[in-house]
Amino acid sequence: MKSILFAAILGFAALGVAHAAQAAQATQATSPIVDTAYVQEAIKRGAIIWDTRSTDAYKKGHIPGAVNIGDIGKTLRDDNSEDYIAQDKIEKLLSGAGIDPAREIVVYGAKGNPFVYFGYFTVAYFGGRNAHVYHGGIDDWHAAGQAISTEDAKLPPVALHLKVDPGVAVSTKDVLKSLKKSNVQIVDVRTPKEYSGEDIRAIRGGHIPGAVNIPYEQNWVDPETPKKLAKKEVTSKNGLSLKPVEELKALYAKLDPDKETIVYCQSGVRASETATVLQSLGFKKVKVYDSSWLGYGNTLSAPATDVSFFNVGAMNGRMAAMESHIEALEKLLAAGKQ
Repeated sequence: MKSILFAAILGFAALGVAHAAQAAQATQATSPIVDTAYVQEAIKRGAIIWDTRSTDAYKKGHIPGAVNIGDIGKTLRDDNSEDYIAQDKIEKLLSGAGIDPAREIVVYGAKGNPFVYFGYFTVAYFGGRNAHVYHGGIDDWHAAGQAISTEDAKLPPVALHLKVDPGVAVSTKDVLKSLKKSNVQIVDVRTPKEYSGEDIRAIRGGHIPGAVNIPYEQNWVDPETPKKLAKKEVTSKNGLSLKPVEELKALYAKLDPDKETIVYCQSGVRASETATVLQSLGFKKVKVYDSSWLGYGNTLSAPATDVSFFNVGAMNGRMAAMESHIEALEKLLAAGKQ
């Protein structure tokens, strides 16, 4: 009798674990941000795994079967405007790599890199509805002891005729219209100095009137991790992990998840990460201002707060001083060789 009871208890326990696992899997299936276990299952289902890193980084080691078109920030964006390159060129790149937005796609790169989220945004921008971000990326994959490949993976090319989803992004004109609406909230994810106009990265500095400043690094467990890594104060990227859900909810507690939420940064990349995090928290109408401050700051007729203008004369003076220092160093080096 005791053995039967014990077996029954074990059975209920196993059933509970199974249900918990299914619940966790269901939660991830509805969230755009996923973990290593989800990626493993996605691979089994035949999902497209998109490595958004540079070709060199990809060749040094990637998730087996992952495809790559190079550094997404350089291959899909114009160097000057930082907007998308021509759509026909994007179609050619994605078609050749077999990256079909209509399929399930998991996008990854280095842990915490916002360009991974730009990859996710790109899929959604062109109509994809089954894309996910592997935030931990190659770092978590490697830390979990998963297999790494150095062989190029190829998918069959696909014929793509991409159409932009108007519900994913907004234009400068849309943002200007939203300033008059009470049911729209704007989030500026740049640094405090960019927000206040101290750090000018367009014709003028400042921010969109009414925008709330929550730097995208605040999504991480330790926002100072990049600086600490550069100074060799830490050796692990664990600080780049996303904060627990409850802490993220607290971070965005002053925002209304039922309002339309426009997220912007300098050119839309950092904004893509915060927009995705907000979606994972249940915000229903999140849109990325793709041109972001480059578009808004350079539109001089658009109202702005904490406005400051780029000092061309001061920049030219600093450049002239740098050129003089370089010339002096070159003369010293030349003298040393004689």
